[in-house]
Amino acid sequence: MPDSNETFAAVLTEVSDRVSVLVREEIELARAEVTAKVTRIARGAAAVAAGAVFGIFGVVFGLLTLAWGLNSLIGSLWLGFVITFVLLLLLTAAAFLFAQRAFKVGAPAPTMAIEEAKRIRETVSTTAGVGE
Repeated sequence: MPDSNETFAAVLTEVSDRVSVLVREEIELARAEVTAKVTRIARGAAAVAAGAVFGIFGVVFGLLTLAWGLNSLIGSLWLGFVITFVLLLLLTAAAFLFAQRAFKVGAPAPTMAIEEAKRIRETVSTTAGVGE
C-alpha cells in the first residue's frame, strides 16, 4: 500500500500542474479576447478614415454649391458664403459631440476571461472547503 505522504505529494503535484495549465489557458483567453477587440476597433478606425476623406471632398463641393446657390437667391456673394460657413460650424460641433459619445466606450477588457477566473476561484474555494 503506498505511503500516504507519497499519495498526498502525487495529488498535490497533479493539482499544481492542473492549476498551471488553467492559468496559462486563462491568460491565452484574455489575450485572444483583447486582440479581437483591438482588431475590431482598428477596422472601425480605418473605415472612419476612409469615409472622412470621401466626406471631406463631398462636403467641399456641396458647400460651394450651397454658397453659390445662396448668392443667386440673395444677390450677395459674401452673405451666401457666411451662411454656408455658419452651417459648416454647426455641423462640425454636432460631429464632435457624436464622436465624443462613440469614444466613451472605454479600453478593451477581457471580460470573459475575468468572469471565468472568478468562477474557477469560487469552485476551487468551495472544493477546498469540502476536504476540511
